[in-house]
Parts: sequence; structure tokens; C-alpha cells
Amino acid sequence: MKELPRVKPFYAVKCNSTNEVLQMLATLGTGFDCASMGEIDMVLRMGVPAADIVYANPCKQVSHIKYAAAHGVCKMTFDCEAELFKIAAFHPKAEMILRIATDDRDAWCALSSKYGALVEQCEDLLKTAKNLNIQVIGVSFHTGSGCKNTHSFCKAIEDARKVFEIGKKLGYQMRLLDIGGGFSGNSEFRPTFEEFADVIRQSLNQYFPNNKEVEIISEPGRYYVESAFTVALNIITKKEVYEKGADGNSRRKFSYILNDGVYGTFLDFYLVKEKQKLKPLLGKDFATEQELFPSNLWGPTCTNVDKLVNEFYLPELETGDWVIFPNMGAYSISMSTTFNGFPQPKVYFVLSKGDE
Repeated sequence: MKELPRVKPFYAVKCNSTNEVLQMLATLGTGFDCASMGEIDMVLRMGVPAADIVYANPCKQVSHIKYAAAHGVCKMTFDCEAELFKIAAFHPKAEMILRIATDDRDAWCALSSKYGALVEQCEDLLKTAKNLNIQVIGVSFHTGSGCKNTHSFCKAIEDARKVFEIGKKLGYQMRLLDIGGGFSGNSEFRPTFEEFADVIRQSLNQYFPNNKEVEIISEPGRYYVESAFTVALNIITKKEVYEKGADGNSRRKFSYILNDGVYGTFLDFYLVKEKQKLKPLLGKDFATEQELFPSNLWGPTCTNVDKLVNEFYLPELETGDWVIFPNMGAYSISMSTTFNGFPQPKVYFVLSKGDE
């Protein structure tokens, strides 16, 4: 993340947990944002030091807290008193990071509806932590996955500074700021990552100007893997449909059943309605003058919600043709299911000579 030289990335494992992705990032020295015992175990097995893991789930199961304690994973987030009592009982040596709420109304996935303490609540939470002899080392926030408002970062960083000052007054050594993730890896997304980075740099320089005072980290997921994966789907059935239009004339259209769908690689697109619409590419060339027909693309399961694309104009395709979806590395493989007995897709990793 050369655009943010002061920020160390801790990759969000939940975004894409394929072994090859994790191993490459571990080799590059990236830290890891884990949300569960399973993710922590996955990363530790690759030889990643416990110090390079942030257990960034504000609400944790006791068994998972015990596992983190037993394996030396100390940095973890919280946003309520209940979590502090669990930490005091099962991981008293933890280094806690107070997660604050943000204005994430413009994000695809607004996480502050579930996580994050209001700034007004932070003093009481920090006092409770103090009374329980719990160490608090910093503040975290997340402006939501697919955030579309650069000002959200300005306000969140300003609020984090306020909480830092509250912590210092209570005697804490506040030394870590986690600015979250949600940055897109798709070059078509607006605002661009570069625009976000410019705003973040300015805000960090304003509110956290001392490079040595505070370690700054982030939790990028999409940014690393979104554009790195492409999904190729095969047409398993072609259906020709005629329907009457508003003018009374019959309209020719097609429905294509594909070998993957919303219960597989595309579940995130179904759950997050605000995301950019899927734009399929075709696996073979057609003449420029080719007639286009309204086409529906369906997944293979026996439910009517398993629909990828509605009324998208395509040339006439055939059973056995391929349909391509780029920018599919984020929240695709990691969220796919085996509903109806359909297997998760095979993944083929390709390294071009130009990338060596």
C-alpha cells in the first residue's frame, strides 16, 4: 500500500482465505486481521508470529478467547462492557483496542449498525477497563465495506484522536490506531483508492502527526484480492423464451442456467444489494453486428432466487459456452456453500512471467 506509507496492512482473512493468498501475503510480511479461532489457527499454521495478528472481532466466544490467550495472540478489539468482563476472566494479558462507531451510511455494508461504541460511551468503557486492570493500547474503526464517502475517514480519524486523549487522561499508553478496511480493488470503483488514500494521509498528518508516537495499521481485504480472481462459468442449459411486450408483439429472450450461482461464488452479490451490478464477459468472440437479446443468467440450484443477471443484453449463446466475471476475488470463495449438493468451485492459480 505505497499510497499509505505510514500504515501497515493486516489482511482481512475473511475476504479470501485460500492457502495460496495467505501464504503469499505472509511471505511479504503482511499482518493478519482474524475474526475467529479458525482464522487464527489457519494463519499461525503458516508460521505467522502471534504479534502479527489482530483478533479484530469485538464480540468473541469464550473458547476463542481462551485459544488466543494460549497461543499468544494479544491484540484484540472490543466495543462493550460485556467483552471486557470476558477478557478480564480469560485473557488478562490482552492488549485491547477500542472500536468506535463511524458514519458508514454510504457503504455497501454498514458495519456500525452492529459494531462500535459511540465516542460519548468511550470514557465509561475505558474506566471499566481500568477497574478490571485491562490494558487498552488504542482505537479502531471501520467505515464499512465499499465505503463511498471519503469524509467518513476524516471524521473517524478525528473521533479516534478524541478517544486517544480520553485514554491518555486515564493513564493508558495509547499507541495503536487501526483505520479498518473496505477499500475496493476494482479500478472502476469510485472514489478510487488513491482518492481515499489522499484524504487519509491528510487526516493522519493532522490528528496523528508524530510518526513515532502511534503505530497505524489497516485491515484491507478487497484491495488485495478483488481484481486477482476471475470466475468462469459454463452454460449447462439454454432456454428460449417468448413473451409479449407492451406493444402486444412477442419478444424473444433467453434464460441460461450456469454451473455456479448465488449459493456459491456469488452469495455476496445477492446479500449486498447495493453492490455494483454484475457485468458478464463472454468466453468467445462475436461479430460486432451480432443481434443482442435480453438474457437472464441463473445459478444451478432449484430456487428462484438463484439469479445472477436479469435482462442483460447478450448475443445468442449455446450450451457449453463460457461466461466470464472479473473482479471476483473478494467474499466469493470464502462465502460459497454446497447447497443442493453442488461443490465449491475449483480454483486454478496462474502466475504470469511478468509477475515473477
